[in-house]
Amino acid sequence: MAKALTTKWVEALKPTQTRREIPDPALTGLYLVVQPSGAKSWAVRYRYAGKPKKLTLGKWPIMGVADARAAASEAIEAVERGDDPSAAKKSAKAARIEAQLSERDKIKTLIEQYAKRHLSGLKSGATVRRELERHVVAAWGERDIQDITRRDVIDLLDRIADSGRVVSANRVRSYIGTFFNWAVDRDIISASPAQGVKPVAKEKARDRVLSDDEIRWFWRACDELGFPWGPFGKTLLLTAQRLGEVAGIADAEIEGDTWHLSGDRTKNGRPHTVPLSDTVRSVLAAVERVEGRAGLIYTTTGRSPLSGFHKGRNHIAEHMAELASEEAGEPVELERWTFHDLRRTAATGMARLGIPVRVTEAVLNHVSGTGGGIVAVYQRHDYADEKRAALDAWARLVADLVEGKADNVVRIGEAR
Repeated sequence: MAKALTTKWVEALKPTQTRREIPDPALTGLYLVVQPSGAKSWAVRYRYAGKPKKLTLGKWPIMGVADARAAASEAIEAVERGDDPSAAKKSAKAARIEAQLSERDKIKTLIEQYAKRHLSGLKSGATVRRELERHVVAAWGERDIQDITRRDVIDLLDRIADSGRVVSANRVRSYIGTFFNWAVDRDIISASPAQGVKPVAKEKARDRVLSDDEIRWFWRACDELGFPWGPFGKTLLLTAQRLGEVAGIADAEIEGDTWHLSGDRTKNGRPHTVPLSDTVRSVLAAVERVEGRAGLIYTTTGRSPLSGFHKGRNHIAEHMAELASEEAGEPVELERWTFHDLRRTAATGMARLGIPVRVTEAVLNHVSGTGGGIVAVYQRHDYADEKRAALDAWARLVADLVEGKADNVVRIGEAR
């Protein structure tokens, strides 16, 4: 009696010049198929409705001897129940293909591909993807791209604008326009539904800055909320740097009391150094680190920077309103502000302290204004000392505002 096939025997089996089917003595109907190329697979032969049938089970060594016998036994049992396992396999495969096709043209699937194939190579790619996920996938994720109409685009932008975010609506218009053009180039759709859609409204330059009371409420709200939005908000206010730059801050970028940003981390592509005041260093030191290869300070995963800024800002703003209402003894509604307004608030605070505009621009890493044009080419002074004095003075002013001691602001020139 022939011995049952074993793993060792199958591994050692050499191919011949012709295709072979070797039966497994341990289970009638199970065969090991050996191709002249050396490739091996499993199949089961059976009769159904009086006709011979064959069902391929899987490839060796992915499917081992025991798994092949188990799969063959299931197939034979199905035949005994009156079912055709080969037909069932074809139906399952067709269903999988149909499911894949149904997912292929969904907005959520295509935006994921767009992010991988296009946005991943852009410095602003993470921001664009975040906004597309937040607005477009949230609204249309399960819809096929062919079903999106120009009216859908207009309605989406109107909803964003009606919530008080006109600038965001215009940005989303630009982002989805580029996304739909990408889909046209890849022959996914024949024409962009965003073509010809005009900006929701003319944008007005923002001039929102937090008042002294709002800075005080902001700081208290950050204290009470804790990680991540509390220390993150404080770092934004004290350093006056951009949202994405602060979100991506890592321990490796900090040397002593200076934060070093490489060109690939800044909006203008230029390396930038940010002197860190004692206050902001204390804020960063108090953040409990999440283990991860990136060494990020503001992260909840250890793999990627903090995100969900809209919700984070809302948490702080809602808590600020609660603190203001407690002080007033009645409900207080604060004017809407954004994280970017903290940067403007810091710049305004430095002007209040008498800090020269050129120094403030150096702190903000601006290359336009007084630091643009011929000045940027020939003026190589890095303003390191001036930036440190400015940010230290700003940190002291914030502390005075929080403690209620800022009635008489001392201008930086008068403090010397």
